[in-house]
Amino acid sequence: MIEIETEPAVAEVIFGDRIDLARRFTDALGQHGEERGLIGPLEPPRLWSRHILNSAVIAPLFSPGRVGDVGSGAGLPGLVLAIARPDVEWVLIEPMERRVTWLSEQVDALGLSNVEVVRARAEDWKGGAALDAVTARAVSALRTLVPITAPLVRDGGELILLKGASASNEIEAAEKQLRKFRVTNARIEMVGEGLLAEPSRVVRATVR
Repeated sequence: MIEIETEPAVAEVIFGDRIDLARRFTDALGQHGEERGLIGPLEPPRLWSRHILNSAVIAPLFSPGRVGDVGSGAGLPGLVLAIARPDVEWVLIEPMERRVTWLSEQVDALGLSNVEVVRARAEDWKGGAALDAVTARAVSALRTLVPITAPLVRDGGELILLKGASASNEIEAAEKQLRKFRVTNARIEMVGEGLLAEPSRVVRATVR
């Protein structure tokens, strides 16, 4: 039996009446994630704090609509956000077949009617600039992420991207790409202060 991090008390505050779904997903990912190549062996003991809550705490940033998660992988942040925000339609965009299989299994197991799983690279997205927002976590640096995410977003929509400590440097390095893809007002927001020991850092911007 794999030892998964004990659920922090704040998890119930963040997920509210959706906490049971969050528990089921976290347990499934903790027990099967490594064997299925979704997470590394060091992740189960820090799964809640480092991954689940880091993803879930940004849920209030999204307005009701259709949101894409590029490179959804294990479902971080897309599946976690779909649990936390049943009023939003989530499109999980993932090119790797085994990850798509995992995502589809979890959508079925959790009964998530607000999720569509699409096997594709973001560059091959056929839906046009139709999404109200796009998110991503641990995919690539902003200068390579902007060209594959901004074209998916409608005029006036948002990029809401989970980033690490180098976010401000990434914004500077992506200046050319931000201009080319009409991404404006790129800024860093810290989310979850007062809730999480390490708040989540988001690069947020508007696509015009």
